Amino acid sequence: MAYSIPLFDLNYDEAEEQAVLAVLRSRWISMGERTAQLEQRFAEHVQTFHAVALGSCTAALHLAMIILDIGPGDEVIVPSLTFAATANCVRYAGATPVFADIVGPEDLTIDPEHVASLISPRTKAVIAMHYAGFSCDMNALLAVKARHGFALIEDAAHAPDSRYHGNPLGSIGDIGCFSFFSNKNISCAEGGMLTTSNAEYAARARRLRSHGMTTLSFDRARGHATRYDIAELGYNYRLDDIRAALVLSQMQKLKTDTDRRAEIRREYLQQLQNCASYILPFEANAERCSNYIMPVVLRDGGAQRRDELRQQLAQRGIETSVHYPPVHRFSIYASAAQPLPRTEFAADHEFTIPMHGRLTTTQIDTICNALVDVAKSD
Repeated sequence: MAYSIPLFDLNYDEAEEQAVLAVLRSRWISMGERTAQLEQRFAEHVQTFHAVALGSCTAALHLAMIILDIGPGDEVIVPSLTFAATANCVRYAGATPVFADIVGPEDLTIDPEHVASLISPRTKAVIAMHYAGFSCDMNALLAVKARHGFALIEDAAHAPDSRYHGNPLGSIGDIGCFSFFSNKNISCAEGGMLTTSNAEYAARARRLRSHGMTTLSFDRARGHATRYDIAELGYNYRLDDIRAALVLSQMQKLKTDTDRRAEIRREYLQQLQNCASYILPFEANAERCSNYIMPVVLRDGGAQRRDELRQQLAQRGIETSVHYPPVHRFSIYASAAQPLPRTEFAADHEFTIPMHGRLTTTQIDTICNALVDVAKSD
């Protein structure tokens, strides 16, 4: 179906074209100078000492497990209202994901109180996923961490320009993981970043992303090294200079894009605040937020009613989505998962309406009018 108002629109123009062309003309297209420039720029942006460019956020999450020596017999507490990679990375390491509930339909992030209740002697880490770019309650999670001594990983795939009490997300926990997937605020089709202020973690991540090699192809090609060792079992998780150049170009637009998304969110909140059919999560948030997506939660009616409403919006040319089917309901995890009532309510009632910097006021009006109209059809 062709939508007149898409859920997302890529923020690309001639700048990205020229960035890629410059890399092609340099004759070096794999990991090299652009990737190094991106890592320095991203570390400065997130205010960490180190940033390690990778092929995806999933790769960053997986390397976080390895760097923190998480493996068989260990447990990692994760949200279920997230993309599957948040839990899958735990399985990659041979550890067990333990699913925690969210705070509620007004706050779709992991609940620190439920996290505390799930701590066991096997708990090695907690992954805090900043849903839609809105921060988890990091102070509460840090307090639980201080009592129990686990590692805290930030899944900041949605949050490249978000803050918590003024601090950039991805700089608060032990490790931050970012995504540059095609529909993210910063996009290069496939890519990710691991951030940390721990020099040992960063050094190991750099080694692991390239087969455990002690030097890179770029170093050898430039005469800075002539040989290498394999120090440990690694992976091919590298980012190339073509995609690094795209991310560098996208970062120049990030502040303007985030500012525009904040304006769009304010327009949505203003027009929908009196529609009793909907809960607007994070409505009271005052922190800077990337606003990766715009979630709306039906107050009642369940998944069938939600899906009917989405179909009515589709018939009006408005694309929507669901973020997310809860991971603990997937077949691979369902046998060991416990009920998560708040997550399950949100998953059955949430849908996502268009959010991107190219939305016009006319389009926002059209979306809001349609949401009010279909709510009246109950």
